Amino acid sequence: MRDRFHGQLSVLGELLSSMCGMACEELRLANRVFLDRDAEAAAELAAVEAKLNAARTTCEETAQKLLALQAPVARDLRTVLAAVYCADRLERMGDLAQHIADQAARAPEFAVPDALAGRFGEMAGLVGSMAEDLGAAIEGPTAEVFHSLARSDQRVDALYEELMTLVTEPDWPHGVAPAISVALLARFYERFADQAVSVARRVDFALTGELPESSVRDVPAEL
Repeated sequence: MRDRFHGQLSVLGELLSSMCGMACEELRLANRVFLDRDAEAAAELAAVEAKLNAARTTCEETAQKLLALQAPVARDLRTVLAAVYCADRLERMGDLAQHIADQAARAPEFAVPDALAGRFGEMAGLVGSMAEDLGAAIEGPTAEVFHSLARSDQRVDALYEELMTLVTEPDWPHGVAPAISVALLARFYERFADQAVSVARRVDFALTGELPESSVRDVPAEL
């Protein structure tokens, strides 16, 4: 019975790893839509989004069966509950990638002014690396991965603040529509990064029983 239970726990871990890979792929595709103006990537992204949503449902159903039939305690219980939490956040990361692509496709001619392209390129690169590192955290949680993600998130936050300062200056020269686009795109990347740190934090908790300290708490999924 216990062997079967731990086998089912392994299935949960594999589902989360797969979901993380999907969220990472969605972000890569969103970056192509936004930074490379690759319209074809949007269709690929939508297909991955559908798979990610289905995987989240499977993960929740598997966790619910384990809770109902196996009554796990201590670390096993933390693992099951963490899986439910992380699946919700990983799905949200996919949604945020979709938002990036949608916003960029809505008005590609002024998605962001050329002067800000470098900042967004750096932000996209940082967040993409965070998504990849999160996969490592899920497969083998370590404090090093979590704290590396937290450090990257601080740089993403700094870039977000820089962009918000620029678009709210009285002498912003690019008009209202680009300002709105910059604000939305920056927010979507910043929220994606926060969700990644929040997932890594909860994975670490499942392993150790303690939530590691971070400037990012367990952010609501809807943000």
